[in-house]
This record gives sequence, C-alpha cells and structure tokens, in this order.
Amino acid sequence: MMAAMGTLVFLATLWLLVVVGAAVLEESGAKIAAALKGRAGHSQAQFAPVRVRSRARLQRPVRATARWRDAA
Repeated sequence: MMAAMGTLVFLATLWLLVVVGAAVLEESGAKIAAALKGRAGHSQAQFAPVRVRSRARLQRPVRATARWRDAA
C-alpha cells in the first residue's frame, strides 16, 4: 500500500511539473524561439530611468584628545 501511495504522489508531482512547464512555454515560448533563432525579441517591458548616486565621501575619524577622554 505504501508503494502505491508513493507512486501516486510521484505521478501527481510529475503531472504538476508538466502543467506548469506548459504554462511557462505558452507565455514565453515565442521569446525563447526568437532568441534561439538569433532574432531580437520585442520587449514589452519598459524600465524606469535609474538615478545613480555618487558615493558619500568618507570623513577621517576625529582622534579624541586627553581632555575629551577624561570628560567621558
């Protein structure tokens, strides 16, 4: 009985993978075929412009004097 249940679970998982794979190919199959043929695919996604920030300048650490250490 345990082997039959294991086989059933395996077949159900395999079926689910096939269904998900078919759905993915249905969505992006044309893009994949165009890429394999070496053609440029039409991109429907438009990306927002990205602002590049410069790195903050690092400040040199301030060394504490003896007076400051005594006060702390």
